[in-house]
Amino acid sequence: MRVPALIILLVSSALCQERPDAVVNPTTVADSIRRGVDFLVEDQNANGSWGGPTRTKGLNIYAPIPGAHHAFRAGASGLALSGLLDSGDTRPETLAAIEKGAAWMEEHLPKLRRADQTTTYNVWGHAYGLRAITRLYEIAKTDADKSKWKTLAQQQIDLLNRYEDVNGGWGYLDLFDGLTTNKPTGIPTSFTTATVLLAMHEAREAMGVELNEKLIKHSTASVVRQRTPDFSYVYSHDHWVRPRGPINRPAGSLARSAACNAALRVFGDEKVTDEVIETWSTRFIEREGFLSIGRKRPVPHETHFSISGYFYYYGIFYFTESARLLPEARQPHHAEELARVILHRQEKDGSWWDYPLYDYHQPYGTGYALMALAWCRDELPKP
Repeated sequence: MRVPALIILLVSSALCQERPDAVVNPTTVADSIRRGVDFLVEDQNANGSWGGPTRTKGLNIYAPIPGAHHAFRAGASGLALSGLLDSGDTRPETLAAIEKGAAWMEEHLPKLRRADQTTTYNVWGHAYGLRAITRLYEIAKTDADKSKWKTLAQQQIDLLNRYEDVNGGWGYLDLFDGLTTNKPTGIPTSFTTATVLLAMHEAREAMGVELNEKLIKHSTASVVRQRTPDFSYVYSHDHWVRPRGPINRPAGSLARSAACNAALRVFGDEKVTDEVIETWSTRFIEREGFLSIGRKRPVPHETHFSISGYFYYYGIFYFTESARLLPEARQPHHAEELARVILHRQEKDGSWWDYPLYDYHQPYGTGYALMALAWCRDELPKP
């Protein structure tokens, strides 16, 4: 009995040592945001996008060329551009980077498709492109520009509708059934579906774009099927038959539950109460160390509860998507707690990253973190 007790003690001690410690106030948050913006401005490609298929390693994510990289770049660029826009930074170099990023989105998003019939990585590009488009619409100064962005947003929604899985919702791989089909028959995942649904909802709220209500119902039902009684969400549709596998338990679902809860809540699921969101917000902060153990590991799902590095900043951002649904009085507490984590994790060069994904990881991680930190800034306790 001594060995297991010792192991538990060592793991607990490691998690305690890893607990983020940063001074959180308007000045430190503003400085962190500025450093993140500086990184993205410097890191932007000459054509206005972010990221690329370089910086490979021994084990790389399956990525049929060139289409998979078109999708990765679109997703990373959408997140980076959204981070710049949410930062509120009005320096000339930042505004120039936003203008270049917007021009790239306008040119390339209409051409984004899946690489082949084994992947639907393009779903990430459409969803995060839609996030950026919504923000560009909100800052547009003319009716013509607003119309342009709304038209592009509707196109991205229509493309997302095209790639919805037959089982409801969206995934990113269609490898495992040996079928070649027009409509994906792969493995829709709870979190990819939540990502798409939240982007669609935000776009409808801001621009009045049209959503396919039958498809929304089909997709939310898929997320509900992947929900367990404690509001963990299994990784993907095929995992519902083994809901107590490590990746599907609360620690493994830590980065997914906020996104899935938020998506179901905004589309009317009454089971996702304030108490559920509060519970998972508190749990995320208390158990952030589990996610952090997976950060920067080059092999997906190799650590505790099959956590992968790329869970980390996804979870950070979608924490804010659920916490913003709580009563206003509860949000400052969560904003301060999350800001402490984000400030602690910022790299020396101003970026944030969690998983070495070619050359996309720093722009996507920094985009997630800036969007999250902008929410924290706006919701911090007032003096």
